[in-house]
Amino acid sequence: MQKIENAHFSVEIDEHGCQLTHLINKSGHFDYIWNNDLWPKHAPILFPAIGRSNDDAYLINGHKYEMPQHGFVADFDFDVTDKKGDQVTLSLKSNEATKNYYPFDFEFSVTFTLTDAGLDVVFAVQNNGNSDLSYSLGYHPAFNVPIDGEAFDDYRLDLEPAQDSLSTYEIVKKPNPYRSGKLEKLPNYHNGIVELDHDMFAKGLLIIKNTGIKTVKLYSKVTKHAVTVDVADFDHVTLWTKEGANAPFLCIEPFNGLPDVYGDLVELQSKEGNHHLAANDSKSYHVNLKLQ
Repeated sequence: MQKIENAHFSVEIDEHGCQLTHLINKSGHFDYIWNNDLWPKHAPILFPAIGRSNDDAYLINGHKYEMPQHGFVADFDFDVTDKKGDQVTLSLKSNEATKNYYPFDFEFSVTFTLTDAGLDVVFAVQNNGNSDLSYSLGYHPAFNVPIDGEAFDDYRLDLEPAQDSLSTYEIVKKPNPYRSGKLEKLPNYHNGIVELDHDMFAKGLLIIKNTGIKTVKLYSKVTKHAVTVDVADFDHVTLWTKEGANAPFLCIEPFNGLPDVYGDLVELQSKEGNHHLAANDSKSYHVNLKLQ
């Protein structure tokens, strides 16, 4: 377990999956990040796939490869490549085991940096091969709701800048969640605000088609504590809590990529929502968590 801290916050990161497990507010003596067996994860990283692939697989030039839900990096140990008091970088390089799922040469690294305002997370993808790299990338942090003693329904989301209307991808369960290919209106949304309740998650996750959202703020009128997630580098914003459980957490998930539309296997190069890197190219994606 890796630990970094500054005067305001302390963080713990599990090398297995490079998963943020604790984000502690020192002055308030509470954790922003979910820790409970009801859903035994905390903030998994999704790479190089998001959600379900049809038959838990995909195609490369017609050849079938297995792909677990949300990709495979959550099941691998990362190496610590750099560390100081308030910052740590962890990295996963392609190897024989990763190539069973994804036959490409790559390096995937994550840098966590604490600031006076919160936590910066930077994801870097390096294509070390000689062909196009097609991938999805998502972040899946689960925040305690309530943060410090209120009720889930006291909370709301402020999506900035406000959009006239927002759409989500309809989810169908077969029995696992896939997209139907249709769009629906985002429930409980009006003038940039989502009023949270558990009923809105009855069908599962809500993948919002990002038409310009830069930040998502989770807050309540009855507490001074809040989390603002910068999602400007991502094409979609997903909201999720465990359906049917009245669970006291909410995941705010920036997505570059999508689950499959239910049906046939999909060629990786044409997979909807994927990003691409040319040979020997690299790209970074930034998520900032502003904490109050």
